[in-house]
Amino acid sequence: MTRLPAVSGDECISALQKLGYRISRIKGSHVWLVCPGRPPVPVPKHDELGKGILRKIIHMADISVDEFVNLLKK
Repeated sequence: MTRLPAVSGDECISALQKLGYRISRIKGSHVWLVCPGRPPVPVPKHDELGKGILRKIIHMADISVDEFVNLLKK
């Protein structure tokens, strides 16, 4: 299993957009991303996301940690 790197909210949003997610709305410090056929995913716009929050976002997007890390590298 791949270790999760330190990721900002903007980097996480960028990675999810490569999967087809689009920004639906912004409320406060949270950005809601939607993709047809997948559940909506809220992402906090923080300098660094905590490991637990990042794992929850990855789980909600229904992808593996390895897939997420590969999206960050693209």
